[in-house]
Amino acid sequence: MDSSAAYDLLVDDVQDWDLTGDSVPCELLLIGETAFPVLVNPRGQVLIAASQYGKGRMVVISHESYLGSPKMARFLRNAVGWLSPSPGAVVGVQKSLSSLVSILSSSGTQVQPSTELIASFGVYCMDAYDAAQGRELIQFVKRGGGLLIGGQAWHWASGHSTERVLFDFPGNHVTSVAGVYFMDIYGEIGTFSISDKVPAIPLIAPHGLDFSRDLNLLLRGVSELDIVTDGVPSHLLVHGTLAFPLGLDDAYQCFLAAAHYGRGRVVVATHEVLLSTPKLTDFILNAIQWLGAEKKGRIGINPNLKDLHDLLTQRQVVCEISEFTDNLSIYCCQSYSDNEAKKIHEFVAEGGGLLIGGQAWWWASQNEGRNVLAEYPGNKILNGFGISILGESMEAGKYPALQPEEQRGHYHFRRALAQFQQHLDKKEELQPPVAGWLQKLSQDCTKVLQIPVKNGHVYTSLYHILYEMVQSNGIPPVSEEHPVKGNSKEVVLLHVATALCQAMSDCARLALCELPTVPSTTVEINCTNTGDAAWRSTGLYLPPGNTVTFVFPSAVTGVGLQVQIGCHSDDLSRAEELKRPPVVIRRCDVKDQKMSVSSLWGGLIYIIVPKGSQLGGVSIAVKGAVQAPFFRLGKSSKSQWLTCIRHYPAPWAELATQNIILTVSADSIRPIDDPEPLLTLWERIMAAVAELAATPATFPRPERIVADVQISAGWMHSGYPIMCHLDSVKELVNMEYMQANGLWGPIHELGHSQQQAGWEFPPHTTEATCNLWSVYVHEKVLGISRDRAHEDLQLKNRKKRISDYLGKGAQLKDWNVWTALETYLQLQEAFGWEAFIQLYSEYQTMSNIPTDNPSKMNLWAEKFSWQVKKNLAPFFVAWGWPIKGEVSKKLASLPNWDKNPMKKV
Repeated sequence: MDSSAAYDLLVDDVQDWDLTGDSVPCELLLIGETAFPVLVNPRGQVLIAASQYGKGRMVVISHESYLGSPKMARFLRNAVGWLSPSPGAVVGVQKSLSSLVSILSSSGTQVQPSTELIASFGVYCMDAYDAAQGRELIQFVKRGGGLLIGGQAWHWASGHSTERVLFDFPGNHVTSVAGVYFMDIYGEIGTFSISDKVPAIPLIAPHGLDFSRDLNLLLRGVSELDIVTDGVPSHLLVHGTLAFPLGLDDAYQCFLAAAHYGRGRVVVATHEVLLSTPKLTDFILNAIQWLGAEKKGRIGINPNLKDLHDLLTQRQVVCEISEFTDNLSIYCCQSYSDNEAKKIHEFVAEGGGLLIGGQAWWWASQNEGRNVLAEYPGNKILNGFGISILGESMEAGKYPALQPEEQRGHYHFRRALAQFQQHLDKKEELQPPVAGWLQKLSQDCTKVLQIPVKNGHVYTSLYHILYEMVQSNGIPPVSEEHPVKGNSKEVVLLHVATALCQAMSDCARLALCELPTVPSTTVEINCTNTGDAAWRSTGLYLPPGNTVTFVFPSAVTGVGLQVQIGCHSDDLSRAEELKRPPVVIRRCDVKDQKMSVSSLWGGLIYIIVPKGSQLGGVSIAVKGAVQAPFFRLGKSSKSQWLTCIRHYPAPWAELATQNIILTVSADSIRPIDDPEPLLTLWERIMAAVAELAATPATFPRPERIVADVQISAGWMHSGYPIMCHLDSVKELVNMEYMQANGLWGPIHELGHSQQQAGWEFPPHTTEATCNLWSVYVHEKVLGISRDRAHEDLQLKNRKKRISDYLGKGAQLKDWNVWTALETYLQLQEAFGWEAFIQLYSEYQTMSNIPTDNPSKMNLWAEKFSWQVKKNLAPFFVAWGWPIKGEVSKKLASLPNWDKNPMKKV
């Protein structure tokens, strides 16, 4: 259902909303993905709403008197027309609504007054005070009927103080299945103008939501939630108005949550093992009770949760192993399949209880680049209930159970966002607890904007609310000169602005920047790739807040290519201080021949080519970008560099060879008169890296090093790309500096890229064997000896390190970083680099290499011994390696290593 088209039909030719008079309406609460407001008053209260359920539709009005008001006549006729499944369908009208009969009859509608719903009706009009036919009405709508219902719940609530309006008011027994609820809050009346488009759903009911009764039931007798199991949990985004957390860690990450939806209830765990661990037995029993066990209906347990069935059976809970069927009261399942998503949604809406568990981090790791919020199977079930499973894991631990009496102080996304918005509007300083929620709030805002707005108006409204928040407060400046604290309102606005831009087709509206005029150009991209997914440089740059348009050949759409804006791929969301926005790159799949991509922060433009692509050279037309300094060794000329390339206006530049690409600030390379000697040196460095690794001289994809004002970890870190700080640029592009001082850090990170699991012994060698490449490159290419290349390799430091290690008993727990490197350096100094090169080459053809460290270390010791034809078992034993007796016996046939340096120590 297109809510915009439906809204236009409903308000067609309606001049205004005249709600003056004695009738006092109630506020409506909307949570369903198909629900949308038709009338929202200036106080942000929904007074008329529409929705869909099954094949049918509903229109809900917040006072029954409006169903007969002549001032509402045009709207009522529109509503009945929209609700009608076919032209000329009979409209049944509850006999008490005689004025409505007159309004509809006068326009030629076939109306039949009736005391009850009759199956032959196409539309039924009624007040909201009698749920005697509740189940029949739900099925009537589900089959395709239309329901026009009006009433207010505040008067009913005054006589039913012990009952909760949302779940016990008669009208809500029907309308809640479509995500619409009558509330006991007075609605403001008056004459209101018609909105040009569907109004936004308010963020949260003004009085907040009270889940203390639910928490009391769900956490009865539970003081601690121990989620330390064999499974690694994900965490949850709890974004629905009637969804609430049950378990939070110290960072407000949620691992258990629950929700009301329609007439039913849902409980979600972020790993299926949590549904059967004995440590959570009391909670699981409470959850089953809360979900509806008192109805004495059937409890079905999916066959994948046999351990849950056994646990419940041991506690005398009657349940059965069962696939999903309609006649269950409670259904328990995992979140790894969405085959029954629609049926499960209707099951809950109509009163069923759903207990579901599963993690999404594994799915996310196997589906890189896909939207977990939209595409993970479990989220296709859960999003509509206001809970989503995220693609990140969280640390399992023992966490105190939430205190029901403090539930208003617990973190809840909508409540936190509403309070944050209030602080912004009032220009107040942030106070606890909101001040402590900001990092979590910014993460949740980013995630909720990943749920596609096509999923329903509830998401469109959140998008609108967040957009207005950024528009009215502006995007905070952030730079090295103007850093922003990580737990501040500015960080939330930066996160929201970035996430909005990912969802928007045009960032310029948000950025409020002047758009420069830029010409069209065509780039030729090599789209054949034998290595892992590779960034292909276009030599173009998108200015901040702008939009770039691409035209691709039809043959390359939908085959895995992506556009990427920006090279600074580190996510700084958890940084305590920001010198740039937390996320600045944007990626989009190439699905259409013509596509436009905008970016709030701008950046260099790349085409990402997936592994295995055989598309060859692809010509791509690009409009809306500016040229960036880009020099490729062997293709760009010195004269081009001097006259134009280095003067291109983009702030970022790239220097490329066949095997490495350096991405640095343009200002740092413009003074270079000739990049060829520098890049020739880099090509020699990369040749040496490949030589020691015994890999082909041409890399499957060029390595990349990117300089950034701030990175996510360390002084540099490995990966694709390798990331370094701006201060390290001199190590990349200043030849004199490189030749005089070396470049240990960059080569160390390139060494990480050469490490192979078969001969790595983490964590001992993780930061050790990569340094072999640093030593090799410095000595072979730069002519810098190891003792000059790094102070830790000066002879006195090496001797002391060995002495200290042996003095502690040569324990493997102390064998790491420089100490571990020493073992390899002693072997290299005795047998040369060729032994390593030959051994690395042999490992590339080996199969069935063990995965545990002791076995891998024995294999390496044995292989190296045979490589150099010396018995090295005593050497490795002296270093504390766990050499097995059978390996020592096997190597005893080789000549002894008389010059073993560990004999003298």
